[in-house]
Amino acid sequence: MATLQAATTSTGAIVSDPQAVRELCESYCFGTLDWEVTEDGELTIWGYDDFEVYEARENGLPDYEGGIVTHEFLRELADHLEADEELDIQTAGFTKCRFPVLAKRYVVRDGEVLHADLSSPDPIDE
Repeated sequence: MATLQAATTSTGAIVSDPQAVRELCESYCFGTLDWEVTEDGELTIWGYDDFEVYEARENGLPDYEGGIVTHEFLRELADHLEADEELDIQTAGFTKCRFPVLAKRYVVRDGEVLHADLSSPDPIDE
């Protein structure tokens, strides 16, 4: 069986209400990824896994039946970022030498969530 090997990291972003963001993060599961909101209100996410967010069951385990809710989590989080703050989350990984490799990026800023991956090639301008 092939195993995905991935790493995720983020920039730090200052949030307006650190306790509310802690509670928001605790209501979701990030797989084996870690997250932290410091006393200064800086949120970071990191670890050796793909950035996929699931709702948490009462026992704290992911609710796989509910599906991936990454976009919903990030939209909620966007309301808590301080003005002019940006949270940039990037994941890269692979499964052996199989195609395709995993590369994706989420940017949360100015109340919006942006997403990029390797699925849309654009022509190179001269």
